[in-house]
Amino acid sequence: QGQLVESGGGSVQAGGSLRLSCAASGYSYVSNCMGWFRQAPGKEREWVARFHSSGLRDYADFVEGRFSISRDSAKNTLYLQLNRLRPEDTAMYYCAAHHAPTASWYDCHSGEQSDFDSWGQGTQVTVSS
Repeated sequence: QGQLVESGGGSVQAGGSLRLSCAASGYSYVSNCMGWFRQAPGKEREWVARFHSSGLRDYADFVEGRFSISRDSAKNTLYLQLNRLRPEDTAMYYCAAHHAPTASWYDCHSGEQSDFDSWGQGTQVTVSS
């Protein structure tokens, strides 16, 4: 049984940076489409960024160039670099893998949260003003 384990969260002041990591283990093959999502208290979980093995990636509008998603396949690890953090970025951040081992960029890009069927336990990011 594979698992995704996030780390790197913490408490920072507005304008600060964090680097989140998501390590995959126990999988015979992790999907080539992975993403980061977040959920703030009292709000629904929302998508943050997606990465496809082709190198293509996309971001939610609220990112506004502040975050960067990347993946080290050799280490089976997905990253999310968070820069210029704002108090409204405070949330639990989750990584997830698409259900298809080899998703097309179209399927990756247009996938709903329900298309991601393997989730980590989350890492908390708290940004103070």
